[in-house]
Amino acid sequence: MRIAFIGFGEAARAYAASLREVDPALDLSAHDIKQDGPEADAFADAALARGVTLAASSDEAVVGADVVISAVTAASSLEAAQSVAHALPGGAVFMDINSVSPARKRETAALIAGTGATYVDAAVMAPVHPAGHRTATLLAGALPESFLKTLTALDFRFEVAGEEVGSATAVKMLRSLFVKGLEALTVEALTAARAAGCYPQVYGSLAKSFASLGWPDFPSYQFERVMTHGLRRAAEMRESAATLSELGRPEASVLAQAIASVHQSVGAAALRAGKGEDPAQAADKLLAVRK
Repeated sequence: MRIAFIGFGEAARAYAASLREVDPALDLSAHDIKQDGPEADAFADAALARGVTLAASSDEAVVGADVVISAVTAASSLEAAQSVAHALPGGAVFMDINSVSPARKRETAALIAGTGATYVDAAVMAPVHPAGHRTATLLAGALPESFLKTLTALDFRFEVAGEEVGSATAVKMLRSLFVKGLEALTVEALTAARAAGCYPQVYGSLAKSFASLGWPDFPSYQFERVMTHGLRRAAEMRESAATLSELGRPEASVLAQAIASVHQSVGAAALRAGKGEDPAQAADKLLAVRK
């Protein structure tokens, strides 16, 4: 079986590594628009470590593929599909795991429909580490029974959200409003508390009122996620805002855009918070670049 990845970032690399463990005989290929740039060596090393063949182009990557997994940035999801549409094998399955709105997935599905391949709306519902392709995933669309059997044989962990494209990603987009919103709220509240000189009081009050979240591990994790993945999470939240607009929820869409702005701001600062780092220290890093 041949599986091709369009985009070879964190998600695709995690999938490739865990799939290789399940079936060493899999033929894995990938193409990423960044693979020939400044990060070329890192891409080559990542591919070699996972037994993945880096193709010179996206259409070359999908030749002969049984399954094509699109794992690019949210803003590039439609463009990624356009780049391979003319080269997709007629019997292939195009599995779109990108975090985008239902409307974007339906637009992509319409494009893929003209190729003879099958489009699958897939929503990855948790971080891809450490589970890789075994991360809980929702699927939607006209799902071939043979494809579902393939996923089961490869030990994917999935549930079917419905037959309508967009019904899987809708769950993720609305869940993300809470998850990414909580991250943004935590980072900004504690950073503001440091700026105001009342961090011990604010932190102590929150830790007491929301003890079940687990302190200091909880805020430390929030800082780490936003600092490390802020730009990508901002793009996802803009898709969440689009989803809410599609639902006729303008107030919630404004909230999602505000959350996106926080993630964009923190991500653009190019900071890093180590796992388990004191949240006060992480807040100070952010304050230092905002002065």
